[in-house]
Amino acid sequence: MADSAGVEVKPGQAVQAPPQAASAGSEASRQRVVSPEYMFFEAPRERAFITGSEAAKEAIRRANVDIAISYPITPQSETMQQVGALWAEGYVKEYYRGEEEFGVMSAIAGASRSGARSLTATAGPGLMRGMEVVASWPGGRMPLVLLIMCRVINAPLSIQPDNAELAYLLNSGNIIFHAENQQDFFDFALKAFIISEKPEVTLPVAVAVDGFFVTHARGYVMLPPSDIKLTPRDPYHEAIPAMDNENPPARISRDAPIQKSNFISYHVHASWQQEVWAAVERSRKYIDKYMGGLVEVVNPDADTIIVASGSAVSQSREAVRQAEEDLGERIGLVKVRSLRPFPTRELREACKNAKRILVPEFNCVGWLHREVCTALYGYSNAEIIPGPRVFGGISLPTEMILQYIFPDKKFAF
Repeated sequence: MADSAGVEVKPGQAVQAPPQAASAGSEASRQRVVSPEYMFFEAPRERAFITGSEAAKEAIRRANVDIAISYPITPQSETMQQVGALWAEGYVKEYYRGEEEFGVMSAIAGASRSGARSLTATAGPGLMRGMEVVASWPGGRMPLVLLIMCRVINAPLSIQPDNAELAYLLNSGNIIFHAENQQDFFDFALKAFIISEKPEVTLPVAVAVDGFFVTHARGYVMLPPSDIKLTPRDPYHEAIPAMDNENPPARISRDAPIQKSNFISYHVHASWQQEVWAAVERSRKYIDKYMGGLVEVVNPDADTIIVASGSAVSQSREAVRQAEEDLGERIGLVKVRSLRPFPTRELREACKNAKRILVPEFNCVGWLHREVCTALYGYSNAEIIPGPRVFGGISLPTEMILQYIFPDKKFAF
């Protein structure tokens, strides 16, 4: 491929930003820095009708990102292509395409350790290929943002929406948000940088969204002005200072005495893992502050409660509406925004009066159902129904949800 000047560029090779990106008169150069509180809560907003990929682009435009590294995979490619356009306009300082996902996840880890505000993205098999590195980020205390546009990972090969891949990420130590729609994808991605970089957190944040259903579909998004951006990262006030000539990398378990002593190695690793998961829990107060909580609850007094995350929330909202308007039945809904930390306390409170709990999902394995059962074990006598589940790209009609709740009624779908 060729850069903007027509010079041939090899994959993975960094190139100079086009002249207009560094121009003092460019729109990017006129952005002013504002506090997260102003960006999230005080700035005026205008409504735009955009795709999920465009919503992510607009979040990155305002995020003051230092470096983005990408590798193409459907349906993530469109989003990172748009981030490349932001680099050309000067909104992202450095940007390049890696050679493959393992290398991208390794490179972005190095960027984060050096103190840069870092972004990457992937989807489905790409996440699985880079999972070894992604699982190492929390132990390295690397604050960065990973956007995940979920798609099928199982054979036979497909590019359709399915979020089974999140089951593999849940116990890696990464903070994980699951966006319902285009507005969530904008808000969660932008807020993820600030939550990630809090000193008592200092962890990577993955923002997942169901591919195609959100990334390639349009929805209304309330956007703050494009002439403001977040405060930059302060890498010297985090759990582990940025790596430079005066701050060597954190040594975790690489020292020779640790490797030669099983007793010391066990304790070093165990205590470090405990600290990583403690940091995940410490992020709760910032999720509450910036995202309005780990959950959203509708009709908590209902006998039947739907618990859902991602695109399944939108279908569940419609099922709640149809049940009330068409059947005269009141159904509750718990929207799970944060998968890690998981909203155990909030879920127990929201479901304390429930007699039936339904967990619709866009995957075969039912990872959210398992999480809900674990959280409510010993705290609820409700029947927890595993499903409905659709996968491989199949849509989830609201009538299917209603059929699970009201098996004696007839629904056309």
